[in-house]
Amino acid sequence: MDLYFMRHGIASPLGTSGIKSDRERPLTQKGLKRMRKAAKGLSSLGIRFGRILTSPSLRARQTAQLVAKELNMEEQLEEVKELSPEGSVQGLLSSLTSYRAQKQILLVGHEPLLSETISFLLSEGNNIRIGLKKGGLCYVEVDDLPPQKGALLHWMLTPKQLRLLSGS
Repeated sequence: MDLYFMRHGIASPLGTSGIKSDRERPLTQKGLKRMRKAAKGLSSLGIRFGRILTSPSLRARQTAQLVAKELNMEEQLEEVKELSPEGSVQGLLSSLTSYRAQKQILLVGHEPLLSETISFLLSEGNNIRIGLKKGGLCYVEVDDLPPQKGALLHWMLTPKQLRLLSGS
């Protein structure tokens, strides 16, 4: 199973324009523009996802929607509460077992959950420090869920690299 981890784009700070909760934080104009380019870059890779799973938080949903629209995969988009900022690695991995039939899944969420999950998968529970920048993408292959052995890191793209792939 191929798991792709994408961190949401640049979001408005808490308290901006009456934003009262972390879940309500939208992408900024700069965040929207950069994520559109990143989605085009992702599209250029020719990857097709069986599912695009997103955190219910607004900034992650907006990021996932931009990607789904660019890939013409709006029907594959689904919210998963375990991708919320307060989610746990074990909770997320447990929820992913119901998607075993999917060969490729894109997970759109938050730090530190995404990097902690990648670290756990790669190191079989030992801690590896990984940093996923806003709009960044990481591709990891696992044998199964729950994984029986350490995952394989194929690549990790910075947001700038992903945008450069867009060709614009």
